[in-house]
Amino acid sequence: MLGGVKNTVRTTERVYTYMAKKADLLAQAKDLGLEVSEKNTIAEIEAVIATAGAVEAEAVVVTEEKEVTAKAGKRSAKSLREAEEAAEKEARKEAGDTSSQGDEEAVVKKGPKPVTRPLIERRGKNYRKAAEKVDASKLYSLDEALAIAAETNPSKFDASVEVHVRLNVDPRQADQNIRATVSLPNGTGKTIRVAVFAPEADHAAATTAGADIVGDETFLAQLDKETINFDVLVATPQYMPRLGKYARLLGPRGLMPNPKAGTVAADVAKAVSEAKAGKVEYRVDKQAIVHIGIGKVSFGADKLGENAKAFFDSLSSQKPSSLKGGYVKSINISTTQGPGIKVENFVS
Repeated sequence: MLGGVKNTVRTTERVYTYMAKKADLLAQAKDLGLEVSEKNTIAEIEAVIATAGAVEAEAVVVTEEKEVTAKAGKRSAKSLREAEEAAEKEARKEAGDTSSQGDEEAVVKKGPKPVTRPLIERRGKNYRKAAEKVDASKLYSLDEALAIAAETNPSKFDASVEVHVRLNVDPRQADQNIRATVSLPNGTGKTIRVAVFAPEADHAAATTAGADIVGDETFLAQLDKETINFDVLVATPQYMPRLGKYARLLGPRGLMPNPKAGTVAADVAKAVSEAKAGKVEYRVDKQAIVHIGIGKVSFGADKLGENAKAFFDSLSSQKPSSLKGGYVKSINISTTQGPGIKVENFVS
């Protein structure tokens, strides 16, 4: 605290010394008939007096120049300039001069934050019109939700009907990382392109079963070029090691064959038939949610209901034995671009 008082005293002394020195220089300049004003700095006044040949002022200028030529420290050009500017500011404050306020940053008052419109108001008019048919505070039965989903499709195309289930699991635990397949009775409504990577002896059977791409070395050549023109890849167990180098290409796209998905099989014909008939894989994501498409809007409520029940039966069978508490937290159904419809929890 004592140091702070000393610094304040020194600052005040420098201000008065500066003002006195500047007053003397102004008086000298006035005697010589030079045009200077209080707005000029000491260095500027001294330069004018020196130019006019004032001998007494010339000595002062020489002294200032010696001080300025210091490389660093309090006598460096930068320090002297900053000290002079600070002294001038203090002097103006002492004199009550408010004209320098423009040099300081103006305090900008922050206005009220812009009001963010609700999400529903930022949607398209077709979506808002469809959302009016859904009561967001109500839990619908499965059949009611499927019927409403077909009515609230805002798209002009035949949209997919999706089911989103939030589970009470921890995907980081190996036994709770839900992943399985289900054969939908009425298919998905999509054309599934199936590729088969198997020995030449299995090519004919795979082609007969409906495989779109069948090969071994030729198929690997396509992967080398990163050509992906299939939706499901079926491989035999003995050929799986050869796909290891393509894991970074196939894995992120969900195309790497997996025994749990039924895409690693010795009977490739059966695997192709199941994939074509509507066998789909589902798995829990990092947020513990399972997403799956159960068909198209054009299927109608009855066919969508059959597919949905097949999925929920499969999901119930995957309940971890170590899980404590409820299995399903919430269920939502929607079309590809339509509003979500909350469904009452009927999964045990």
